Amino acid sequence: MRAFDFSPLYRSTVGFDQLQSLLDSVTRDASQPTYPPYNIERLGESDYRITMAVAGFAEKDLSIEVKQNVLTISGKRTEPEAANYLYQGIAGRSFERRFQLADHVEVKGAHLENGLLHVDLVRQIPEQMKPRQIEISAVAPTQKTIEGNLAAAE
Repeated sequence: MRAFDFSPLYRSTVGFDQLQSLLDSVTRDASQPTYPPYNIERLGESDYRITMAVAGFAEKDLSIEVKQNVLTISGKRTEPEAANYLYQGIAGRSFERRFQLADHVEVKGAHLENGLLHVDLVRQIPEQMKPRQIEISAVAPTQKTIEGNLAAAE
């Protein structure tokens, strides 16, 4: 039941070549990791923020990388060698989260505050890609005229 046929969608779309691979990757990977939890929020018309709960991780333990419209956030916490836990309930395991970014979405910055990693994103559409009004010009239909002797013959 994991295979869906998205071919009817392709009849009404133009230029969405990666849509099929995105939909396939979403439906194929049902066992996505849930650690660490995160939120994606819209701050404005073109501003977004990913907030990830990374309690126990310092700035030096976290890595943020953008490559070919994929944002990768990873964390690897270094444990002190002398740590001898009687009980360890705080999750400090390594993680890697990937986010597929839409075209023209760029990472503006990131900051760590109170155990939350905030990654700010902005969507900047180039001028040539923005919608524009196209003027419609009406062309007068050509009229047939009868000239000379043909008009007199009728």
